[in-house]
Amino acid sequence: MRILLFIVVCITATISCKKEKKEPVESPNILWISAEDISPAWGCYGDSRATTPNIDKLAGQGYIFTQAFSNAPICAPARATLITGMYATSTGTQNLRSAIPMPKDLKILPQLLSEKGYFTSNNAKTDYNFSPDGKWDELGSEANWRNRKPGQPFFSVFNFGITHEGHANRYNPEDTKSLVKKHVPGDMIVPPYFPDTEEFRKILAHQYDLISVFDQEVGKLITQLKEDGLFENTIVFIFSDHGFGLPRYKRWLYDTGLRVPFVLHAPGKYKHLVSNLNPGNVDTMVGFVDFAPTVLGLAGADVPEIMEGRNFLAPNAQAKTEIFGYRDRADDVFDVSRSVFDGRHLYIRNYLPHKPYIQNARIFNEGKRSYDELFRMKNLGELSEESLKMFFPKAPEELYDLQQDPNELHNLIGETQYEEVKNILYKKVKDHIIKTSDTGFMAEGQMMISGENSSVYQMARDTSQYRPGYVLEVAELVGKIQDLNTLDKYIHDRDPSVRFWALNAIDAFEGNISSQRENLLIALNDASPPNRGLAAEILINKLNRPKEALQVLGDLLQNPENEVVLLHTAVNVRNLGEKATPLLPIIKEKVFPKIAGDVWGRYKNWSYPMFIGMALNQTLINCGETIE
Repeated sequence: MRILLFIVVCITATISCKKEKKEPVESPNILWISAEDISPAWGCYGDSRATTPNIDKLAGQGYIFTQAFSNAPICAPARATLITGMYATSTGTQNLRSAIPMPKDLKILPQLLSEKGYFTSNNAKTDYNFSPDGKWDELGSEANWRNRKPGQPFFSVFNFGITHEGHANRYNPEDTKSLVKKHVPGDMIVPPYFPDTEEFRKILAHQYDLISVFDQEVGKLITQLKEDGLFENTIVFIFSDHGFGLPRYKRWLYDTGLRVPFVLHAPGKYKHLVSNLNPGNVDTMVGFVDFAPTVLGLAGADVPEIMEGRNFLAPNAQAKTEIFGYRDRADDVFDVSRSVFDGRHLYIRNYLPHKPYIQNARIFNEGKRSYDELFRMKNLGELSEESLKMFFPKAPEELYDLQQDPNELHNLIGETQYEEVKNILYKKVKDHIIKTSDTGFMAEGQMMISGENSSVYQMARDTSQYRPGYVLEVAELVGKIQDLNTLDKYIHDRDPSVRFWALNAIDAFEGNISSQRENLLIALNDASPPNRGLAAEILINKLNRPKEALQVLGDLLQNPENEVVLLHTAVNVRNLGEKATPLLPIIKEKVFPKIAGDVWGRYKNWSYPMFIGMALNQTLINCGETIE
């Protein structure tokens, strides 16, 4: 009897277990829809000027991240961060459009998802600063989830360039022909760092029109998902790569440059994967460095230890306490700035403060409506003090309380009550630079020379080649040094990066630098080409010693070690103004033929040759010549 009872209990338990057993939920499809160059100007963010019904509908069923940030205010380093889950400054990908040697064993997001059985497609932009070849199942204008195997989960990326600064700053009726109703310039709110002119109102209205066109593209993709019966199986990310393609947004390391819109939609069957979120507004801080590990978590894949971001959708995810930002070379404009945002205060450390945001460069003078209007008002003497800041040297340190000052107008550095906040945030920036072996403190040309035999990432972690803490020690002196004799221990150091920053400290010094004449003459023979070029620029501009210096620049133009060194030299030459006139024959006869090609009818490609050409075309203009 007992045996019979035991058998009945076991059978009943087995049947009960079978009834309670749930079918495993299939892996989610993941769709990224990214726009270029737009700030959080969507209706779901409370912007009454925006016309974004498709995005707003998804947002109404999902999650609106109010504290989402790019880690860089320009596309290539932002995208490098997104796809690797690593800070671009860790891998050397922080400069705009370059070709960085990466570790051979480093796998980026689509490769890791492929290993989990995902079909990966990118339509069509990469712009990672390293080659995307072999890293996607499909890459190009025809790439689509529809090309996968039956039943295969997918990770698909669609990038839309309609909102890019090129469209925002030039009026082309074709761009907005799909809109029934357009935005009215008179309804626009002009921020206080722009002049409130009719032209700026038109520019802003056009920007909102372009956002509406992007919203239409979002609607088309969602319709495709529904037609394919995939909408309920797909988690959708919609975001921008950084702020508006306008002055003080793109390329600026302010909140305006880094804060992005980000809407996440997760179907009901995948709500358990986002269980740490409450529908509606999500105030958790997230950065682009976190996107790759988060997607891996959604796919059930392991996150490699090398990744520096975190899965912000993990059930036990800790709230992020800061966002780190970086601003380096953009186009042919060199700069180095670092930032940290703690949710209220934004701290920025400008390591080349003597270089204004708007430098004498073609990228700011190439018929862009917003810059044209700034220059027009400047020439009339009608720009406000706030607008004029864009044209003048930066403060070495900036601190803003975004709760009290959302437009970032009042720099709090020097105010006693904020000293402790400043010190805490500065330490975070410094510690982050050292911890991540921030490669931005090497001259880009030297970085490429040093990293060519392995990778920039590996080289930067070899203390025999790079000592970020010691390099930072001298970089901290730029724009702050009181006595040039302080540089004696650095100017002849064995490390080319240390010498590079010592030269920058001399360049930024506002007083008499004649005491450094011999050091600068010695630096004309520096083993590092960027150092030779910078020494020559300083000697010509500040000590009126053109003979030897022009000879060095002429040699660097004709015999560069790589294209990045040539870019350094082209910028050195551009910075000479009309003093570069003796170099024009070399530029025309030796350099231009090397970089010639079909891009814009001028350049070999969209990377270094284009930027070299832009710098040297500005040189021709500086010297009184006309370019076609």
